[in-house]
Amino acid sequence: MLTADMRRNSRIFAAFFLMWIGCTIYYYFSFDDKGSGMNEALKLKDDVIQDRLRQQNSVTKLSDPTPHDADTDKLSWKYFDEKSYIAKTKLRQGEDAFGRNKFNQRASDDIPSNRDIVDTRQPGCRGVSHRKDLPATSVIITFHNEARSALLRTIVSVLNRSPENLIKEIILVDDFSDNPDDGLELAKIQKVRVLRNERRQGLMRSRVRGADAATASILTFLDSHCECNKGWLEPLLERISENKTRVVSPIIDVVSMDNFAYIGASSNLKGGFDWNLVFKWDFMTADEMTRRRGNTIAPVRTPMIAGGLFAIDKSWFEEIGKYDMMMDVWGGENLEISFRVWQCHGSLEIIPCSRVGHVFRKQHPYTFPGGSGNVFARNTRRAAEVWMDNYTMFYYAAVPSAKHVPIGSIKHRLDLREKLKCKSFSWYLENVYPELKVPNREDVISGAIHQGSQCIDTLGHFQGQTVGLYYCHNSGGNQDWVLGKNQKIKHLDMCLGIAGVIEVGRQVKLESCNVQNTKQKWVQQSKEGGLFRLHQHETLCLDSKGHEANGLTLQTCNSSSSTQMWKFVLSKS
Repeated sequence: MLTADMRRNSRIFAAFFLMWIGCTIYYYFSFDDKGSGMNEALKLKDDVIQDRLRQQNSVTKLSDPTPHDADTDKLSWKYFDEKSYIAKTKLRQGEDAFGRNKFNQRASDDIPSNRDIVDTRQPGCRGVSHRKDLPATSVIITFHNEARSALLRTIVSVLNRSPENLIKEIILVDDFSDNPDDGLELAKIQKVRVLRNERRQGLMRSRVRGADAATASILTFLDSHCECNKGWLEPLLERISENKTRVVSPIIDVVSMDNFAYIGASSNLKGGFDWNLVFKWDFMTADEMTRRRGNTIAPVRTPMIAGGLFAIDKSWFEEIGKYDMMMDVWGGENLEISFRVWQCHGSLEIIPCSRVGHVFRKQHPYTFPGGSGNVFARNTRRAAEVWMDNYTMFYYAAVPSAKHVPIGSIKHRLDLREKLKCKSFSWYLENVYPELKVPNREDVISGAIHQGSQCIDTLGHFQGQTVGLYYCHNSGGNQDWVLGKNQKIKHLDMCLGIAGVIEVGRQVKLESCNVQNTKQKWVQQSKEGGLFRLHQHETLCLDSKGHEANGLTLQTCNSSSSTQMWKFVLSKS
């Protein structure tokens, strides 16, 4: 018979057993993960979890039941295994940390995907409340052979620092990376969809594929090495929900390529360009700064966006022509979409209360078919020919070689401009970018410098080297020169000049252009041709005598010498 003490102990044991069962069930099925210390963004999709649970149960039945660490079990079937994913492509011992990605992969791999970063917003942003009915967005990230840790950190920062209801999906477009698993493994994570190109398509066509697959009404494009900051998304969505023709970009903070430190960027910058059509950051004008004193967190009108990070209404994106699908790989697409948005009745804004970090690299880690310079020039020239009207002359004056880069047909884009009744480039300059100084049309003349059947040619030489003569081929390239009222004879970013003492016989060389350098100034005898005399030196002229051995030289001026007679012939294009 059971004694009273035994019955009491049995009841106590039964009570503890039931409590243990209840706690175990609660832990696995009712536990609030947000208090678990886990990385919330790495939650797996429900179907993946159920599949893993079934596999785990099957293994348990076939093996001796042994105690497991609860945290380890929970992580194994509810969360993405970040460490294993990154370890598969870790650097080999002694491998250059910058070799694969042109940023420090070792530093990136060593930093967790959900690290804390400083909130770089202005204090005024932190008290702003946003509408409760904001539309959700599809986040589109394209990548090609991206470092796994950088790609995963981009995804995690989107999920962890955005209200859950505002992220409809994250669409990864793998632009034919060498290892398909770079993207496919990430498809297990909540809200992540992966599309893989069967061949290399480049940024523009990959983004359009992602946009076409998106199911949200707003598209948010991010590069694959970004880090979204606190409160980054709501300000973007709110501006678009108020007016669908707004295209909005965050302030782009800097993630160091050397050590992945997160560095806040100035809120007083906007996007711009020079006549070479290369993007640059401009400080706001004094008038703009004055107008913003009462509200420094107001949206900033920007002539151009950097292009990697922006949000746009999906229907508006489609209406204004998505991207130019004949642009290749990367480059020039931000120029094209910026011109198109402004000239076709939209606007571009930088939103100070939205901050996203970005790894800025000094060079590309991937190859460009035909070379990066040719691809960039082709893309840029396509944008210029469609949107810049007669102002293309200043682009070609700054980049003469671009005139001879084949660009294919632009008829479809010109038809789009006509259909949308877009405004002129002069309107853009007057109303959007009045700070860009427009040269006098007479300031630049581009073409070839003839001497009989031969032309001045760089001969493929570089800065500090001589120039000579070569048979005139009328196709630009090494024979493309720009004459300006600043009296420079310019090829690309180099000018003809004299290094060292000015004297008879001194070689004329390619030098980095310097406005103040009088040794780079030449006075043309007349517009019809004749001598090129060195500025401030009445008796020294450009001469081709002995050019086969010494290149062009300075010689005593002689108007009857055929080796000093030059004629500038305008380019036909």
